[in-house]
Amino acid sequence: MGLKVYGLPISTCTSRVLTCLHEKEVEFELIPINLFTAEHLQPPFLSKNPFGQIPALEDDDLTLFESRAITTYISEKYKEKGSDLLRHGDIKEASIVKVWMEVEAHQYHPAIQPIIYQYFVAPIQGKTPDQTIIDTHLDKLKKVLDIYDDKLRNTKYLAGDYYTLADLHHLPYTHYFMTTPYANLINDRPNVKAWWEDISSRPSFEKVSQDMKHGDHS
Repeated sequence: MGLKVYGLPISTCTSRVLTCLHEKEVEFELIPINLFTAEHLQPPFLSKNPFGQIPALEDDDLTLFESRAITTYISEKYKEKGSDLLRHGDIKEASIVKVWMEVEAHQYHPAIQPIIYQYFVAPIQGKTPDQTIIDTHLDKLKKVLDIYDDKLRNTKYLAGDYYTLADLHHLPYTHYFMTTPYANLINDRPNVKAWWEDISSRPSFEKVSQDMKHGDHS
């Protein structure tokens, strides 16, 4: 049956999974889910993800949701293909990768996600962006990026001198962030800027980013 991804490239979480699949050079079928007709809230999709959020992944009799869990599964299953995104074979390196994957999920994501939501999604929903929320989270993001800039002074990537899931997981939200008036938060930090230019120019993400347009960022 092969891998099936249910989602849309404009969705940050879907594009995270698609980037991982391209990085691992794995064939898959993308099955679009129409968010505007609430297809993600209908029983067929809810049977794949009861929380009604894209993406979902099917691999024969296995169904997964939550994009970071999916990328980890892909990286484990296809560890012999493409880039080694989890540093298999070196427990210390692998542990550092996991640390920075957690940093993305618990430090970076909570700071950047509300900015993207207010700037892009709220207007689509007919709401006025709340600048107070944006400003509050810009302050949070600055503090995170200061730590990143210091870390990236000593290593090319977050977990070391090798590209891993710790870097890949940052791609979708940062891609949208760089199209906002606040991109200077990245550009003014030389080590973060160099890191971003490196990871965003990888062929795997360039393929995905071509299909990312301003729209729903589930």
